[in-house]
Amino acid sequence: MYRIIKVLNNNGILVLDVESRREVILLGNGIGFGHRTGERIESTGQAKRYELVTGKTSALQQVNSIEPVYIEAAGRIIEEAEGTMGVLSHDILIPMADHIALAVSRAREGRELPNPFRHDIKALFSSEYQSAMKGVAIIRELTGVTISEDEVGYITLHIHAGLSEENVAAAMDMARLVQDSMHQIESRMGFNLASDSLGYNRLASHVRYMIARARKGERAGLDMQDYARTSFPKPYEVAEKVCRDMEKRLGLPVAPEETGFLAIHIQRVMQQ
Repeated sequence: MYRIIKVLNNNGILVLDVESRREVILLGNGIGFGHRTGERIESTGQAKRYELVTGKTSALQQVNSIEPVYIEAAGRIIEEAEGTMGVLSHDILIPMADHIALAVSRAREGRELPNPFRHDIKALFSSEYQSAMKGVAIIRELTGVTISEDEVGYITLHIHAGLSEENVAAAMDMARLVQDSMHQIESRMGFNLASDSLGYNRLASHVRYMIARARKGERAGLDMQDYARTSFPKPYEVAEKVCRDMEKRLGLPVAPEETGFLAIHIQRVMQQ
C-alpha cells in the first residue's frame, strides 16, 4: 500500500511505501489523475516504481526542485532504454530529470552546453546513445523543445550510469581519457580517423576496455608482446607511451600485455 505525498501530474505521484517506509515515485499513464495528497492507494496498474537516493535532501525537496514534466520525460527515457538494454537502476531518474530541465532551459535561451566528448561517448556507449537519441523525441513531445546532440551525449552518460556501477562523473572521466589516448595515437602515428568511422569506433572501444580492465585489476589472458614488438615496432612504441600515460592518469598499473594488444589494434587501423 502507498500513501500519496504529492501528485506531480496526471502521470506521476510521489508516495510513501507504507510497508518499506521508503519514498518512491510512481510514473504511469493516468496514475495521478483524480488523486490527492494523503490518499492511500493499493493498485498501481502498469506504473513504474522509481526509488530515490535521499541523504540531506528529502524526496519531497528533490521533486519540488524540478518541474514534473522533466521527471516524466526522464521516466519515459529510462523505460525506452530498458526495452532494449534491460533493467536500469532507477536512482538515475532525478539526476537525469534535472539535466533535462537544464538542457531545455538552455535550448530555449539559445545557449548550448558544448560537449567535446560527444563523438567518443557515442563510440563508447553506442546502445545508450541510441536510447538517448530516442529521448529527443520524448522531450520534444512533452516540452516542445528539441535539445542538441551535445546534450544527448550527457543523457547517454546518465543511461550508462543506470546500467553499470559507474556514475556520470566516472563515465565522463572514461570518455576524456579515451579521447586523449586516441589523440595521442593519431598524433604519434601521423594519421587522423573520422570520429564516426568503424576504425575509430573499434580502436576507441578497445581503449575503453583497457581502462576498464585496469580499474578492475583484470588481465587480458594472452600475451602478444614479443609478436607485436617485432612485427609492428612503430605502433608498439606508440602503444607503450599511451599505456604509460594511462597508468599515470589512472594511478593504477596497466598490465604489460595490454601494450601488445593495443599495438596490434593500431596496426589494424593503419591497414584499413
